[in-house]
Amino acid sequence: MSQMTNGALEVYKEMILLYAEECRKLVNSKCADLEPWQIISATILTTLGAVWVKGIIFQPESLMSRMKKRFFRLVRIIPFVGTTIQTQLNKALDDMSESLCTLKEGMSYTKTLPTQGLTHEQVLQRVREYQSLNDVDWENGNVSGAVYWGDETLTKLLVQVYGDFAWSNPLHPDIFPGVRKMEAEVVRMTCELFHGGPESCGTVTSGGTESILMACKAYRDMAYERGVKHPEIVAPVSVHAAFDKAAHYFGMKLVHIPLNKNTMQVDVKAMKRAISNNTAMLVCSAPQFPHGVIDPIEEVGKLAVRYNLPFHVDACLGGFLITFMDKANFPLEPFDFRVKGVTSISADTHKYGYAPKGSSVVLYRNKRYRHYQYFVAPDWQGGIYASPSVAGSRPGGIIAACWATMMYMGEDGYVDTTRKVIQTARTIEAGMRKIDGIFVFGKPEVSVVAIGSDVFDIFRLSNGLTSKGWNLNTLQFPSSIHICVTVLHTQAGVADRFISDVRELVATIMKNPKEKTTGMGAIYGMAQSIPDRSLVTEISHGFLDCLYSTEVTKAQYNHMNGKAH
Repeated sequence: MSQMTNGALEVYKEMILLYAEECRKLVNSKCADLEPWQIISATILTTLGAVWVKGIIFQPESLMSRMKKRFFRLVRIIPFVGTTIQTQLNKALDDMSESLCTLKEGMSYTKTLPTQGLTHEQVLQRVREYQSLNDVDWENGNVSGAVYWGDETLTKLLVQVYGDFAWSNPLHPDIFPGVRKMEAEVVRMTCELFHGGPESCGTVTSGGTESILMACKAYRDMAYERGVKHPEIVAPVSVHAAFDKAAHYFGMKLVHIPLNKNTMQVDVKAMKRAISNNTAMLVCSAPQFPHGVIDPIEEVGKLAVRYNLPFHVDACLGGFLITFMDKANFPLEPFDFRVKGVTSISADTHKYGYAPKGSSVVLYRNKRYRHYQYFVAPDWQGGIYASPSVAGSRPGGIIAACWATMMYMGEDGYVDTTRKVIQTARTIEAGMRKIDGIFVFGKPEVSVVAIGSDVFDIFRLSNGLTSKGWNLNTLQFPSSIHICVTVLHTQAGVADRFISDVRELVATIMKNPKEKTTGMGAIYGMAQSIPDRSLVTEISHGFLDCLYSTEVTKAQYNHMNGKAH
């Protein structure tokens, strides 16, 4: 048998050598009339051309996406088309400026420092004037998310604690050892909540975005170390936009994985197909922001183990709910370090942890992962510089207030608020499912309930709810709206009022379901239908510019001069 195999291999070897010889003769005959400089020049040009084509095709942004951008840029050069588009853009930006930057009559912007400092009472008077600009009734539960509690007793405690640590800075642990101890304890308590072992660790950050950025930075550097030149984040399309930001900041590519249209969970089979030699990390959400659905973390954990990849669970939104749901009698499948393969978790203490804004935690299974997050400049003339996260100096007052919140709440406090929030969310979900004309996306298990419609434009319902004083989140791809239930929605009558308002508005809309949407609803609908996404980016830039505007809007100027109609 061995001799027969060797004989067959010899035959194949002779055939290969024969073909190679024929190819050599063919190439030599074609080049017989060429001079050496021509052959060398052709080789160089061919090599450069191949490198150029590779550079065009293989970029973080897909070739199709770049071609679309180029096409729309060319379209906007056409005189009539470009002028029309710019006119509409300017109108949208003017409308946005008027809605965001309008002051009350008699108000103006302060653009220079006062010549003499104001007195204590004068400063407080100015602060009260600024507070009077607020016209959204969040205290009575009319807002989705944004403010997660606002308890008066807790607020007073936080103000006092922040005042005691207002001048502290964790960058100097030798000067402020108390803040160092508090931060370490916040991390350790959170590790315990997510079933981290004795090796688990983490850092406090300024918010969910920074927590996500830090995990992505850590895994990018790990990928670099193993020789990956173009690291990729493989994540559901529903994952938070902070992962887009991380990819943009850190030169990574975000590979979006589609969702199961029935469950709104990530398609695990599609995620498996997307894994490549460039994959730096896998991502799931618990829950994801748009629809409040928890991804199949145990299944993705198996992929992480099989392919030896880091696996991040983003629990920024509901982290301080899901950790208490078992004890609140709303059991969940494992989502944390109990799942083999999970290497890091992000959770916001300033959402359902009820700490003041500006605090979050990113956790790792062990210190090896956390070390890739750190930044160290060993050769700086100012000394060895080391920081755990993006910021250098950090507000010790926020860390102290976060620690104080966790101590004040205790396990019993968190379990109690979790029970109220989840029960209210389930009540709203059940109410939505009973209303003809709308549907609930997937199976929301935590605090977010997202609704859509196959019968009418869901943004008409959004407009109607806004007119009744509600402030919900509008979503796209697909069009939908959601309510993120907080402790404020657990107040007596709030959930029933919301269900009643939705039922009433849907009944009215269903009388003429094909009617077009107007106002802000129309703008949201238009934004997701625009094929040239650069226009949406320009409008978004205008929105951000408005946030920093200190100019009186045209509409307000006319009003102040008696020209309002």
